[in-house]
Amino acid sequence: MKVFSTTLFVFFFLIACQSPQSQVELVNHDLGQVIKDYQHFKDHQSPFNQDIPGKTNSQLPDLSPKNLEKQHQSLLAIYQRLTQIAAKGLTRAEAINHSVLSYTIKNQLDNYTNHEHYMPLTAESGFHVWISRINRQVSFKTVQDYEDYLARLSALPEYFSQQMFWMNKGIEAGITQPKVVLEGFEGSIKAFIKQDVTSSTYYQPFVTMPSHFTKEDKLSLRAKAESIILQSVMPSYQRYYDYMVQRYQPNARTQIAASSLPNGEEYYLNRLQHYTTLAISVDEVHQTGVAEVKRIRREMDNIIQQLDFSGSFADFVNFLRTDEQFYATSPEGLLKEASFIAKKMDAQLPRFFKTLPRTPYGVIEVPANIAPKYTTGRYSGPSRDDQAGNYWVNTYRLDRRPLYVLEALTLHEAVPGHHLQGSIAREMKNVPKFRNSTYISAFGEGWGLYAEYLGLEAGFYQSPYSNFGRLTYEMWRACRLVVDTGMHAKGWSRERAMRFLADNTALSLHNVKTEIDRYISWPGQALSYKMGELTIKRLRKMAEQELAESFDLRDFHDQVLKNGSMPLSMLEVLMNEYIADKKAEQRSLQDSN
Repeated sequence: MKVFSTTLFVFFFLIACQSPQSQVELVNHDLGQVIKDYQHFKDHQSPFNQDIPGKTNSQLPDLSPKNLEKQHQSLLAIYQRLTQIAAKGLTRAEAINHSVLSYTIKNQLDNYTNHEHYMPLTAESGFHVWISRINRQVSFKTVQDYEDYLARLSALPEYFSQQMFWMNKGIEAGITQPKVVLEGFEGSIKAFIKQDVTSSTYYQPFVTMPSHFTKEDKLSLRAKAESIILQSVMPSYQRYYDYMVQRYQPNARTQIAASSLPNGEEYYLNRLQHYTTLAISVDEVHQTGVAEVKRIRREMDNIIQQLDFSGSFADFVNFLRTDEQFYATSPEGLLKEASFIAKKMDAQLPRFFKTLPRTPYGVIEVPANIAPKYTTGRYSGPSRDDQAGNYWVNTYRLDRRPLYVLEALTLHEAVPGHHLQGSIAREMKNVPKFRNSTYISAFGEGWGLYAEYLGLEAGFYQSPYSNFGRLTYEMWRACRLVVDTGMHAKGWSRERAMRFLADNTALSLHNVKTEIDRYISWPGQALSYKMGELTIKRLRKMAEQELAESFDLRDFHDQVLKNGSMPLSMLEVLMNEYIADKKAEQRSLQDSN
């Protein structure tokens, strides 16, 4: 999975700071002009969207009610112009731009009207974690870079106050995270509170400073950092910790379903259709999940029979969960195994892709302050062009991180999954700027799950246990269609959902709990994986059948990825056009012969 911040991070972390001078003059209905106006809006929406030393680089987002409403109205005006542009007659490139931009803006508008800013947190993480990554936004090459960073640290108390203001609004409106998924959440806040400020993550840029800085500059900047972290940063986290324990958790809602929220049924359908990018119903998604669970279970049972295991499915899963042979004995051992798998897949990439990105990636552990409630692994893309991407591996509680799923996890998060797909998108040329940073979950997570499947063709999963692990991961995503819709729209309890996921996969019971809590706190997102993968597989099968011996898998993959993230309906249009073009080429060759 792409790192959590991709969706909610974009909304909460970048939602702000539009100055009066940045109001967009909306005058032209031409698509190109709308795109320019949107980019102008986005550039001025948040100080994180522009790199201006001494100005935006020293600011944090403004989350005040007045500013958010003003931004919403500006964006709504742009969207209204965009919807007036007829798709018919647009070029292929224009049609993609129109589709992606429409999807992107609609979600931003929906986020505001759905009051997503009332809940700047999930079971796994929250704004207090996302904002701690501001040091990744800065190159730290000049004294001004450090001064700007210090100005941002000084602004953290107001930023925290604004977030807690919206959370209080959520309490008043009955729009909070469920109490049950917040158990232990305060620990992720406490992890940032340090008696020794030099051990704070916020102090890290001052540990190693550019060698060309004078001794006086270094001493001065470090002294300022210690003072600001002590007087502004630590009190902000302590205040938020106290708020979480004393106010938010006691007043959080007791029901888990999104449908229990104000306008909950409409809200959940909105999220379901957003994350799948499909005009589909709750029941259709649920039944698709039920059918996929049955299909995958048959394949899992076949492997158990091949191993001549004497016992039930539950016995076999218990064996996998408890036998020491399936677990690393040290964090370094787990990271090395993940790195080895990733490097093996690196060597296979030319077999499956004509176009490969230039951006490298690393393999690192999930930060300790969020690891206990975090998922097994994630991909975190670079913030700047002088950074690599990173495949995060959770090394907390090694007895809950089975090696038999590590091949599937690695192919999903690193290559040919998120790193490959995301890097190709970021490196696209001659497209509007917003296209390089757009991430659409059904496309990206669907590709990630498809990447796991590609491992079969690349020679992975040679061990039946590893192949069972692959099926466990596929089953995990199929179960999501059932439990997400079940909990949010069909009255399922948290316990029933955990039992369903535990009974049908070999996920550790710790992972089962953290995953179910994630689905509760992030309605609909978990649906994107399987629905996206099913679409990509269906399009591949269609291309194979239509093109027969002319089908080129490497070319097909390039066609899927070369235009970046997009709604699945747009991808289907492009794949139909690709097949038609290839068939026309075949006829032309036959005629010439």
